[in-house]
Amino acid sequence: MLRRHAGGLVTALLLAAIAVLLVLQVAGPGGGGTASPENATPQPWPVRSADAGGLRLGVVTPALARNGSARWRAEDLVEVNRFEQQARHHADRVAWFADWAQVPSFDAAQARAVAERGSVPEISWEPWDPRQGTRSPQPEYRLSRISGGAFDPYVERWAREIAAYGGPVRLRFAHEMNGRWYPWAESQNGNRPGDFARAWRHVHRIFERAGADNVTWIWSPVAGALDRSRETYPGDAYVDVIGLSGFNGGSEVFAKEWRSFERVYGPSLDYLHDLAPGRPVQVTEVASAEQGGDKARWIEEMFTALERRPWVEGLTWFDVDKEADWRIASSPRAQAAFAAGLSPAGG
Repeated sequence: MLRRHAGGLVTALLLAAIAVLLVLQVAGPGGGGTASPENATPQPWPVRSADAGGLRLGVVTPALARNGSARWRAEDLVEVNRFEQQARHHADRVAWFADWAQVPSFDAAQARAVAERGSVPEISWEPWDPRQGTRSPQPEYRLSRISGGAFDPYVERWAREIAAYGGPVRLRFAHEMNGRWYPWAESQNGNRPGDFARAWRHVHRIFERAGADNVTWIWSPVAGALDRSRETYPGDAYVDVIGLSGFNGGSEVFAKEWRSFERVYGPSLDYLHDLAPGRPVQVTEVASAEQGGDKARWIEEMFTALERRPWVEGLTWFDVDKEADWRIASSPRAQAAFAAGLSPAGG
């Protein structure tokens, strides 16, 4: 299982070091010969068996985190391979962002490339124009316009394209709706209570009519602000997975104080589990900065907190150097802690 394992930590790290050396010696860019760390192309970590159990691992990498019209490139998945080598574990889910203003259609080629490597695509689908920024009102993306049909042709195109693709797609629509920074938040942009759930159900029904039953719908508030989340829940008939995002910015960003995983996530995870006890829960965006505390210990405590909540079925790490260096490889200790937390129990 993907759980923190203290007893075998030293052994696991030694074995991993040996494995990395072997890969560098025998795996060149063409799959053979000798390669140095500078020119070696990271290879995907082997897909684990379907019955391995435990948390499902997901990742957002820098190329996949970029918003906008830049088209996906096959080499972008090299970043996922590198993350897997650092984590010493296969990424079951590969996540990226697609906004409604600049991404006109579902990228089936990207989804197929992700599926061919043994992962499931997970898309944060955002009804806004990020070029305007979070401080700019965007009345064209008001929730009532979505539920009123203003974007139906766009939504229908995505629904048809995903249905035609046919493989599993995880859709995280309009995430962090209980915050105050996106135009789909009920507290912003002229939206009213109940508008979010109505917009969600409207979009969901379009996908149903298109036969896109290969979509897993992820409803994903941000940790905290729980008083603004309950009324935005569309109902069990429209949601497959409960998601939750949150970050420890340390002394660098956001709250600018060191907050443990339990403090950031614990009460929110428990609240959402009680809100929809029949739905699995996923940590859909998580990371910690280095500044202000001990990131390695933070990661260890994250796995401990998740082990106490077996109904949390997966986590997606935001492996990007952005507002802070969120990457697991921001320090050797942080990387080792993350890999150890994913070690099989007793292995």
